[in-house]
Amino acid sequence: MLARVIRSMAKPARMQSSSLVKPVSLTKIPGRYLAHQEGLPKLPVPPLQQTLDRYMAVLQPIISQEELEHTKHLLDEFGKAGGVGERLQKGLERRARKTENWLSDWWLQTAYLEYRMPVVIHSSPGVVLPKLEFQDRQGQIRYAAKLIAGVLDFKTMIDNETLPVEYLGGKPLCMNQYYQILSSCRIPGPKRDTVINYTLSKSPPTHVTIVHNFQFFVLDVYNSDGSPLTVDQICTQLEKIWNSSLQTNKEPIGILTSQHRNTWGNAYNNLIKDKTNKESVKAIQKSIFTVCLDAPMPRVSDELYLSRVATQMLHGGGSRWNSGNRWFDKTLQFIIGEDGSCGVIYEHAPAEGPPIVALVDHVVEFMRSAETVRSPMIPLPMPKKLRFNITPEIKKDIEKAKQNLNIMVHDLDVKVSVFSHFGKNFPKSQRMSPDAFIQVALQLAYYRNYNRCCSTYESASLRMYRLGRTDTIRSASIDSQHFVQAMDDPSKSNQEKVDLLQKAIVAHRAYTNMAINGQAIDRHLLGLKMQAIEDLTSIPEIFMDTSYAVALHFNLSTSQVPAKTDCVMCFGPVVPDGYGVCYNPMDDHINFAISAYNSCAETNAAHLSHLLEEALLDMRDVIIQLPKSKL
Repeated sequence: MLARVIRSMAKPARMQSSSLVKPVSLTKIPGRYLAHQEGLPKLPVPPLQQTLDRYMAVLQPIISQEELEHTKHLLDEFGKAGGVGERLQKGLERRARKTENWLSDWWLQTAYLEYRMPVVIHSSPGVVLPKLEFQDRQGQIRYAAKLIAGVLDFKTMIDNETLPVEYLGGKPLCMNQYYQILSSCRIPGPKRDTVINYTLSKSPPTHVTIVHNFQFFVLDVYNSDGSPLTVDQICTQLEKIWNSSLQTNKEPIGILTSQHRNTWGNAYNNLIKDKTNKESVKAIQKSIFTVCLDAPMPRVSDELYLSRVATQMLHGGGSRWNSGNRWFDKTLQFIIGEDGSCGVIYEHAPAEGPPIVALVDHVVEFMRSAETVRSPMIPLPMPKKLRFNITPEIKKDIEKAKQNLNIMVHDLDVKVSVFSHFGKNFPKSQRMSPDAFIQVALQLAYYRNYNRCCSTYESASLRMYRLGRTDTIRSASIDSQHFVQAMDDPSKSNQEKVDLLQKAIVAHRAYTNMAINGQAIDRHLLGLKMQAIEDLTSIPEIFMDTSYAVALHFNLSTSQVPAKTDCVMCFGPVVPDGYGVCYNPMDDHINFAISAYNSCAETNAAHLSHLLEEALLDMRDVIIQLPKSKL
């Protein structure tokens, strides 16, 4: 299904001039980005009592009555006048006045840089693009060259500050994340990582890194006059790279980046003791982005193809396949397989999915319309191969990384499916939010499998605010609980079921609005906890409470990442007994990616995918069986 969209992209381009190939000469509007950013409001600190009341409501469907009463007592104590909560709230409000965004730095540190699990599967999302038509290296190289040109075209808009500002509900959004995704990289540390962005350095990078057969190359993508290389020129350079990296027995140095962060932090310090290694690593870190030219993966049936590509994007398939053909710390890596598989993996610390998908949409559109321009026949220098001196200790680190990665690879269970019965147009025709409709269907699928509701995370954008990242939409609500319990109850009429469904959808929509307007509870609670840590006071009891642990144990971690391209994003579960669910609702179908861990006997990605399909169909049927006047 997904393959239809990009059929034309892999066909040889006709020769004719096109303004799209050379980056359109855009005038830089100095300070435009800064002026836009400064015009955005600051992230508010929600009222304390409002958050405590909403927290109680969120807990109702997921914890027992007894636990609820205990938590209510703790919250009453925490929220009373002159109490701990009020003191922390004041501290948070002071922080909000003094900083550009009271949350962004704390969030970057706690959610990403201090998180010590491997970025592979646990943090970095992948994007599965439609299958391409080529099956050989020529097609792969031609496609890679066009893709590089497309990203450079997007980069021109970033550099010139002419990127169109995005809006949500008529309000302008923060564009900061777009300025973080190119020329940046995560750097491991023994206890905490950092992210470095070279865009604003004295000499901004002019190269991309290419990886083929585990070997890294520097490809300069600009001519001496500052103009980007043409698609033909990039093709010629990629051919040179391919032909000088045919050996398949090289040490997969990149696999080190898949390790637990502390382990990699120590191995990294050991690796860069050597001057050559340090320079090679720096060249990768400084590059604008990375392109991974992958070897073909084992063939699978058409039904399993998209799921297989999702695993290739998330982890590379294991040490035998393409996992060594990556630098997982690099913010942006495009993956192009010799067999036509294609996609992206990105390191999550600098940005969320939407800016990545906007870049992908731009590149796909560019490649569709770009025609080849005859290149100046200036001979270009051979791209530089990055050398690594592998000591016995580094070799040991590589072997350990291979073993650990292969364990993770065998444990990940991914199902990518195309729900083809309807897309976002059906809920819209019923005046229902498509996202809320899908989220309620997920609640129903989960309930039918486990006979209980669970803590559910859906990311909401805070980009209406300066430097805004995300907050949590809590999709499991009292209203969704009432609906899922009624849906399979034979004593309930269709009318009652539809009424409850509509209530659940309205509740989800209301929570979404609350979240994007900075009034959700999760980041506020995190802020209060971080404020307590910063004040060096004891951690308040509400954060040591079982209910808080249950509330943060997201059995369903979900995200809607809409795109114009017929693609789907995927990521791993955030808890051992949970699921990662990502979806892209198109007009007449929905692309889903569901992940789980094989080591958990209670979870199964394909089974949840099947139940989700049934839930969506049952919800549609219960609606269309009602007379129109009753809706």
